[in-house]
Amino acid sequence: MSLTITQIKNTKAIDKTQRLFDGKGLYLEVSPKGGKWWRHKYRFNGKERRLSLGVYPDTSLQRAREKLEDNRKLLADKIDPSAARQLDKRHRLDQETNTFESIAREWHKQKKPTLSEKYAKNIVSGLERDIFPSLGKKIISEITPKELLDCIRKIEARGTNETAHRRLKNCSEIFCYAVASSRTDRDIATDITGALAPKTKSHLAAITDPDKIGPLLRMIEQYEGTPVVKCALRLAPLVFVRPGELRQAEWSDIDLENAEWRFTVTKTNTPHIVPLSKQSIEVLEEIKILTGNGQYVFPSQRSIKRPMSDNAILAAFRTMGIPKEEMSGHGFRAMARTLLDEVLGCRPDFIEHQLAHAVRDPNGRAYNRTSHLVERKIMMQEWADYLDKLKKGAEVISIHG
Repeated sequence: MSLTITQIKNTKAIDKTQRLFDGKGLYLEVSPKGGKWWRHKYRFNGKERRLSLGVYPDTSLQRAREKLEDNRKLLADKIDPSAARQLDKRHRLDQETNTFESIAREWHKQKKPTLSEKYAKNIVSGLERDIFPSLGKKIISEITPKELLDCIRKIEARGTNETAHRRLKNCSEIFCYAVASSRTDRDIATDITGALAPKTKSHLAAITDPDKIGPLLRMIEQYEGTPVVKCALRLAPLVFVRPGELRQAEWSDIDLENAEWRFTVTKTNTPHIVPLSKQSIEVLEEIKILTGNGQYVFPSQRSIKRPMSDNAILAAFRTMGIPKEEMSGHGFRAMARTLLDEVLGCRPDFIEHQLAHAVRDPNGRAYNRTSHLVERKIMMQEWADYLDKLKKGAEVISIHG
């Protein structure tokens, strides 16, 4: 005999569990405390099993019977309803935790402590604007290269190629994070890199406004990355050599006693001397405690036998929230060239020689590396002192009317 709603309502709790049977294995279990649960009793592979179908009255008699019939259909197909429920539960969990957006936000949370607040916000807002609307709700392992490319193409269509490449790089890092956490097999972003329009070439970014240099130098002083990268950042504006020359600097080329750094310029294969200011000596003495026993002044974090990565300075800028459109590792050279001339009034040939550019005398002969060395030592100390004033927030002369 089937259950009725009246029977269910009239059943009161007693000092033991009651079972009100509806038929086909469906029954209502009433606890001594008055709780009422729908249960389905069935056999699968010769074993008796029970499965909860909900709580009354949230799950009505009619709804419990519908759930029962769903289970009976599964049993007819030789599928255990309990196993099917577990599979469905895992799938729903995947929907919640394995979507591109959920993994992207997890990746960002891991990465955020190494980023400036501004840069971290820029990454999230970019993903929310350009990526999540198309791919956010998709299971990351089910996203195809074509779907990703279609998403990036929408960014290209706005005429923002740089942004398209930046978003693809973000996606690549997210896919790599998902691979590491066993939620997808590979980084599909690598499949479409060559399909994007090339980045628009532009001049290397540099900050040359004295009003902006002070804040930049203060940001470098407050940088919380590795000591090696921080010292490289502090030395870069003082010596304004090419980024590759800085990161490949060797202790054997540096004479702290005579305040000189002598090396061969790889670009022109010519000898060069960088007079070291008191401030430069201070930075080098600080880093020597850590790396002085090795070959490189600024060794790689992975191996002291290799120089620092060519991306280390750029990555530090990005961490501090300085966009690449504003400053590059090469930008310290443009900074020095502009301000040594326009603010400090140094002779252009001294500046060019210190930049290791080809400088010739009136007879067309190239100057050797010791040319005007005394004057250049004075110039380099004046430059370091000027940067100190900017860093301290001293009054500056604007060169941009």
